Amino acid sequence: MAQIAMTFQKLHEQVLMLPEDDRWELINILMKSLRSKPALTVKHKGIASSLVGIAKTDAPAPTDEEVTSILETRLLQK
Repeated sequence: MAQIAMTFQKLHEQVLMLPEDDRWELINILMKSLRSKPALTVKHKGIASSLVGIAKTDAPAPTDEEVTSILETRLLQK
């Protein structure tokens, strides 16, 4: 198969001239080619992931009544 040098713009123009069925087939070919490559796994350790568990305590979670009482107290303080 001869190798053809083509700019992305020219390729884009040529693809748009293809019939719809051929464009769908091209999409399938491209998807398969991307699936065959191992995915890049970049682990980001952002601020959100570093905050996981920051409010964790050994105490049990407050009951609904306790939360209501805390909120009422907070509103009275304002």
